[in-house]
Amino acid sequence: MHISAFVKETFRSGTIASLLMMPFGLLLQHFDLRVGHYGPQLAALLFEHPTLPIRFVQHLVIGWLSTVPLLFILLRLHRYASAITIGAIYGVAYYVLINSLALPLYFGDTMPWQLGFSYIYPSLIIHLVFGASIGFTARKFIARETAKA
Repeated sequence: MHISAFVKETFRSGTIASLLMMPFGLLLQHFDLRVGHYGPQLAALLFEHPTLPIRFVQHLVIGWLSTVPLLFILLRLHRYASAITIGAIYGVAYYVLINSLALPLYFGDTMPWQLGFSYIYPSLIIHLVFGASIGFTARKFIARETAKA
């Protein structure tokens, strides 16, 4: 595998997925559902008053970083399930491990699991969209890279 192709796909798929999840998040926020809860808190760790552009760049950077493990997983597991399915499973696992466990523990918040289903499903949907999107957009990259092996 060429590292430059991997990096290019990380930015391409990660950007698309990060942008695609935003309309879903805005729609869910419109209905006063909890999504994007930890974005402002993470930004506040680095910046005293994080502006909307700073939070947007942070959103993209987190998306790119979150894409890297999924691309490695797709390269390894592409024979066992569709890339979209693997991506969707990754999105769910990401939500469970990061957004429902690690971030609440770090920030001293109540776990979404303790708050009820209405606190779980909005962010879960967003992360499922994120992972499935990467699975969809990375299909040609996975096919190309695994054909070389």
